[in-house]
Amino acid sequence: MKALIENKRICFVGAGAMAEAILSGLLDHKIVKPGQITVTNKEDRFRLDELVYNFGIVADRTQRYTSIQEADILILAMKPKDLKQALLDIREWTRPDQLFLSVVAGVSTATISHLLGHSAPVIRTMPNTSAVVGLSATGMCLGANVREEHVRLARTIFESIGLVFITEEEKLDAITGLSGSGPAYVYFLVEAMIKGGMDVGLSYEEARKLTLQTVLGAATMLNETGEDPAVLREKVTSPNGTTARGLEVLRRYQFEEGVRECIKQATQRSKELGQMLSINAENDKDEHVPLASRNDGKS
Repeated sequence: MKALIENKRICFVGAGAMAEAILSGLLDHKIVKPGQITVTNKEDRFRLDELVYNFGIVADRTQRYTSIQEADILILAMKPKDLKQALLDIREWTRPDQLFLSVVAGVSTATISHLLGHSAPVIRTMPNTSAVVGLSATGMCLGANVREEHVRLARTIFESIGLVFITEEEKLDAITGLSGSGPAYVYFLVEAMIKGGMDVGLSYEEARKLTLQTVLGAATMLNETGEDPAVLREKVTSPNGTTARGLEVLRRYQFEEGVRECIKQATQRSKELGQMLSINAENDKDEHVPLASRNDGKS
């Protein structure tokens, strides 16, 4: 599949942490060359300079949207609140034969297509920040007009930063609530374990190293054995032992209920973000630029 993308021009619209993680994965795996990647954003020129310096890619600082016109693949990597205006700004320079990949939380493929005003294929994804170390779990759903070639391109890009799961769009908010936001839940757990270790006499560095190795080991056991987590938990919980005492406290503080509610609320927030933008897009009074009058990218 690498050959499929080696001559494609990729433009990131947005230059935040997720854009950096994806372009880093592409370059680390030598899937594309730095000159094939352009990054643009609306205001932060220092950030563009930083990415150019670190990765040797191209920055479009002109706001003439040359990079948009010339791209084969556009990766939408801005915040949800900025998506509508960003697409209204650039849509005149986009084309139906371009592939749009969105990493914007909560925003449906239909909303993106509506804002673009044409029939370009749109694929919505939800990676997580573990993409930085190549271990993202990326949910992916396919919008209208997506062909098999587009799916292969999208998989090539996102498999460079971890695993890809293709699913129905109605499940993507749940994926956002579980794995999109999931690293933060794990970090919160790690924070608490480190503080707990310090409470019982360990230094910060001792508690941190022991906690990280414990979390890594547990995740590796789950992955490599394929066993149910409940089974592994029971294997290390001796009756009236230290683990049993600790688990009693977690149950008393409703640890499981808190985690489950956390995922439900994050999922709900993803839905709310999408609904707000969808309503705003539907209420947009700006008429779409007719396709016949669009810049065809050849000027």
